[in-house]
Amino acid sequence: MTRLAQTADLTDVQREILSTVRSFVDKEIIPNAQELEHGDTYPTEIVEGLKEMGIFGLMIPEEFGGLGESLLTYALVVEEIARGWMSVSGVINTHFIVAYMLQQHGTPEQQERLLPRMATGEMRGAFSMSEPGLGSDVAGIRTKATRTADGGYTIDGQKMWLTNGGSSTLVAVLVRTDEGAEKPHQNLTTFLVEKPTGFGEVLPGLTVPGKIDKMGYKGVDTTELVFDGFAVSADDVLGGTPGRGFAQMMDGVEVGRVNVAARGCGIAIRAFELAIDYAQQRETFGKPIAQHQAIAFKLAEMATKVEAAHAMMVRAARLKDSGQRNDVEAGMAKLLASEFAAEVTQESFRIHGGYGYSKEYEIERLMREAPFLLIGEGTSEIQKTIISRGLLKEYASKR
Repeated sequence: MTRLAQTADLTDVQREILSTVRSFVDKEIIPNAQELEHGDTYPTEIVEGLKEMGIFGLMIPEEFGGLGESLLTYALVVEEIARGWMSVSGVINTHFIVAYMLQQHGTPEQQERLLPRMATGEMRGAFSMSEPGLGSDVAGIRTKATRTADGGYTIDGQKMWLTNGGSSTLVAVLVRTDEGAEKPHQNLTTFLVEKPTGFGEVLPGLTVPGKIDKMGYKGVDTTELVFDGFAVSADDVLGGTPGRGFAQMMDGVEVGRVNVAARGCGIAIRAFELAIDYAQQRETFGKPIAQHQAIAFKLAEMATKVEAAHAMMVRAARLKDSGQRNDVEAGMAKLLASEFAAEVTQESFRIHGGYGYSKEYEIERLMREAPFLLIGEGTSEIQKTIISRGLLKEYASKR
């Protein structure tokens, strides 16, 4: 254990889980991450190890075969995994969001049918909200589900930026339905789409094109999802009632932002570890560069940012666990952790000098991964919008 990013008042079970995950990260993820990432190779053996540890069912209630742990436990696990390789945390993040949405909004039948398989990792979840050209305008979704004579629906349209698009077997997808509501977001519905793994036309009317080639965040597959007259039943509507998809997705995104904050913390921690280790080994002018004030001050600032991001992430998770709304706090945590992750990573890169630009060194990979957090689960500008709206509501002028 290190001095930074420690969490007070954890249970013995939480400490044991985190110790087990950290050991797994050090032994199985960090030694293999570079080769897998540079080859854009899906981390099959690592994922199998996570399944054996029960990570896919970490927050799923015990009655459905999960461990029944808190959002805080999950966030701290994600922080540890992202410290090893952020793409691995991406494998479980969308799975976690779908499982959470099922727990909070699914019908009893949907929960009993899907959660036990999700707990073991046999069924893997993906989360589909964005579309080409949509950006953060969720209410502007164009993919549409049309009612059919038999009471079901057919879906037509194109979704974008689907993490685990090829490797998932259950997708929670937000589409437009005609509910007759005046407000656009009240005409959105979440469907639970079961599908096989793979690419191409995986089911009649459902196509998963090949992986999108990305600057970083490799290994995990990111895809489009194309619907062309794809048939679903009314039983596939999350919660059984159409028109509630926007609120359901926003609930999922809220906890997803805590997850992204945890990823930012993990990357920042690893970048700091690499920097402080390198700074004590690299010598210039007859002494380790860590003894030069310019470098020592960088390390001090980096460590402070790691601590601040971790503390805010923990607060947002604990607030959600207490049953309170945490949209402002989750937005703050995501904003701070993602921005600080980028800053700490760049400072680590600077400390490494020319070696940081070499693919032989781990910091090169972190430099390509950290920017993803600035846009994932809502850009920094979207977080500022959420935060400011919440603050103006809370501090409304009484004049």
